[in-house]
Amino acid sequence: MTESLSNMMLVISVWALPLLIAITFHEAAHAYVAKLCGDNTAWMLGRVSFNPIRHIDPFGTVLLPLLLLLLVIQSPFLFGYAKPVPVNFRNLSHPRRDMVLVAAAGPAINLALAALAGLSFHLVGYVPGEAGQWLAQNLVNALLINVVLAIFNLLPIPPLDGGRIAVGILPRALARPLDRLEPYGMLILLTLIFILPMAGIGVATRFIAQSSQFVVHAILRLTGAA
Repeated sequence: MTESLSNMMLVISVWALPLLIAITFHEAAHAYVAKLCGDNTAWMLGRVSFNPIRHIDPFGTVLLPLLLLLLVIQSPFLFGYAKPVPVNFRNLSHPRRDMVLVAAAGPAINLALAALAGLSFHLVGYVPGEAGQWLAQNLVNALLINVVLAIFNLLPIPPLDGGRIAVGILPRALARPLDRLEPYGMLILLTLIFILPMAGIGVATRFIAQSSQFVVHAILRLTGAA
């Protein structure tokens, strides 16, 4: 029992830290770019911060990933989310353009963190014993989590970042109907990511998995960690 609990805590430790960092930096990047573009809403609420407590959603950041990890349900990847950063798009200097910049900031910082994880593999050999193994596993998970989070959020479905980017760059005739999907976005995502794969229709999850694999391999080659 003690060994089983120890193994469980080890698994949690190598997943929880990179997931928490990935989600925190993702939301902080949205808030920071929104401030740069003229909207102080997130700044006034203390969301331009790398303090994870500012961004943690008790269910989405803690309970949901823990359940997926421990219950080993048919989830294609570890899934979690933080409290959304509030953005008043009317306050932005150039609303359509700046909406794209704010939305793109989250996936961009995740790809930067993934690249940093790839570069950090070169340090693992300098850390002895079990600490080095623990660090290596954290870096592997950090690389994977950040890439998957970036790819997932770039799906062109509101309220994901990709949906906001699409609404900002598409002609208005196409942007308006896409924008109107936002109230149903979570239902669409749950269907694509969880319900359809259980029915044997995993188009979205295969796309995320294959795209993530391609980006991970590209980062490993570019950082010399492959």
